[in-house]
Amino acid sequence: MPDPTARSAKLVLEPIERVSEILSGVIMFLSVTGSLSVATAGRDSLHTMLIGGLGCNLAWGIIDAVLYLMACRADELKWLRTFRAVREARDAPGAQRLIAAALPPAVASILGPSQLEAMHQRLMQLPAPPAHPPLRPDDWRGAFGVCLLMLASTFPLVMPFLFMQDAELAARASNVIAMAMLFSTGYAYGRLTQGRPWLAGTSMVLLGGVLVAITLALGG
Repeated sequence: MPDPTARSAKLVLEPIERVSEILSGVIMFLSVTGSLSVATAGRDSLHTMLIGGLGCNLAWGIIDAVLYLMACRADELKWLRTFRAVREARDAPGAQRLIAAALPPAVASILGPSQLEAMHQRLMQLPAPPAHPPLRPDDWRGAFGVCLLMLASTFPLVMPFLFMQDAELAARASNVIAMAMLFSTGYAYGRLTQGRPWLAGTSMVLLGGVLVAITLALGG
């Protein structure tokens, strides 16, 4: 008998989630480095800036990981509420309406009463779901991946400061890398959404610049 709490097979982190985390990491780091003028800053200030950028992304990575776990928990409880409601429905039409409401509209629109009733009967044969299901290993792996992606997106931006003696040149190289990463995330987003990858990449560079400017203007 299948597990009534089992989710459909999916990646631990969907591609769009990976793109979003990398984009967030780049923007957060740029908001930190953009607040310091490397032309006049000393090595101590640069060191503080780099530590601050890494710390900021680590903190937000942990926050995003917690939010990811909360979203996983909410999805699981939503499914369990629907499952219990179907099992407790007083009549077959009521159970069928609940099942149809839980399905994507395009799928529900092509299912007739007999098909919905077959699904109802299959659900009734499953064992009762647990009252408080634990988070699954994939949930924890996904949360770790969210945090890791946010932090890992920082390292390419830090590398120029570690290997270049000229701070201003290192800052320019870091910004070029940031623009390349923004373009890459936009390009990937364009492909995932069946849009125009080159246009999406260019738009992401512009959007990233606007978001950084807003963050700095608000004191972020």
